[in-house]
Amino acid sequence: METNSNSVQTGGKDMNATTLDLMSKMHLNGMRDAFKSSLGSTFAENMTPDAFIASLISSEWDYRNEKMVLRLTKQACFRYNALIEDIDYKFSRGLDRNQIERLASLDFIRDNQNVIITGPSGIGKSYFATCYGREACKNGIRTMYANTQKMMNKLKGAKAKGTYEQEMKKIEKVQLLILDDLFLVGLDAKERAILMDIVEDRHGRKSMIITSQIPVTNWYEAIGDPTIADAILDRIVHTAHQIELYGESLRKSKK
Repeated sequence: METNSNSVQTGGKDMNATTLDLMSKMHLNGMRDAFKSSLGSTFAENMTPDAFIASLISSEWDYRNEKMVLRLTKQACFRYNALIEDIDYKFSRGLDRNQIERLASLDFIRDNQNVIITGPSGIGKSYFATCYGREACKNGIRTMYANTQKMMNKLKGAKAKGTYEQEMKKIEKVQLLILDDLFLVGLDAKERAILMDIVEDRHGRKSMIITSQIPVTNWYEAIGDPTIADAILDRIVHTAHQIELYGESLRKSKK
């Protein structure tokens, strides 16, 4: 009996090792880690087989979701580590808490709508845009954060190199595009055409968050060309959610 017991125990160890190896080969890393942790512990003793399997699958799901969020966040290239839950409402800067939290549901992305955040330098525009961007990544939504002027320079260079279409396709693939500091520098003719391309590609299909120090009422003049201004504003402003911030720079107040 003792020999049989030892052989069964040894066989169990071999079987567990094989199971762990197969899980690794199948890239079931979350499930493998959970199963490995359960070996030699009392974790599964009071669980039914169904409950234990459900626990393993849940561990795999959590593992994959975490990896996905990390990957999307890295690809988005955010400038700030900003989170919805860390927003400070004690500063008087025109915040409507209901609006901020309602937008955090991300329904505007599901409805292919835009968000426009305006206000003076240092008031938190980029921070809020990043909050929504990171929330989008948490929900599996592919996002891109870009300083508008740097993106324009890159796309103008791509036109000169003949790689413009390739760069535009990268932008088209993201469900949420964050254009930070639009109109910080006046647009030239090439940049107006690029902005029109971006807006046209996304209109009614995907979402943007735009931040700007220039009030929306002055965007027509900031764009420069009346025909292009009409086309751009018609596509991004009239149905957009607008957050208008005001007050002193938070960067100054924190010094």
